[in-house]
Amino acid sequence: MSELQFNKGAKVVYPAHGVGEVTGVETQKFGGVELTTYVVSFERDKMTLRIPVNRAVVSGLRPLCSDKEVERMQKTLKGRARIGRGMWSRRAKEYETKINSGSIVSLAEVVRDLHKNVDDPERSYSERMIYENALSRLASEFSATQKIGYEEAQDMLVKTINDNQPKKESANDDEEAAA
Repeated sequence: MSELQFNKGAKVVYPAHGVGEVTGVETQKFGGVELTTYVVSFERDKMTLRIPVNRAVVSGLRPLCSDKEVERMQKTLKGRARIGRGMWSRRAKEYETKINSGSIVSLAEVVRDLHKNVDDPERSYSERMIYENALSRLASEFSATQKIGYEEAQDMLVKTINDNQPKKESANDDEEAAA
């Protein structure tokens, strides 16, 4: 059996579900074989998972990201959005892969790239859902690492993106420049 890496009360990230909390470690018998599992509760989704201890690392279970990774994530959000080219279905699959990778930087890339037309009423439902899923996962981990509320974390992330987008010049600016 492998050594326990997470104790009860530890905040962890599971790539397919985001931030959860280890609520216990259980040992159960299945067909004569003893299996020790982490019991991880995901409060936002009202869900509990049991992840075998000896498969935790392989499944992607990890501790919250470091301060250095948070800095890289914020730098990514401040970067230039990559303009999506090609078929939406292929890009959507790429975005889903990044979301489920468990990487906070990959989540930031998805949020940054899809934020550009967040208020566009013509935006497709699937694009909106992918964006909201990525932003939710990113805000969840950011709030846990910074020890702030989820809503506050989400607002800070959106503000970071908005503050670093190129400013659109209005018609008044053009008239003043001509005068």
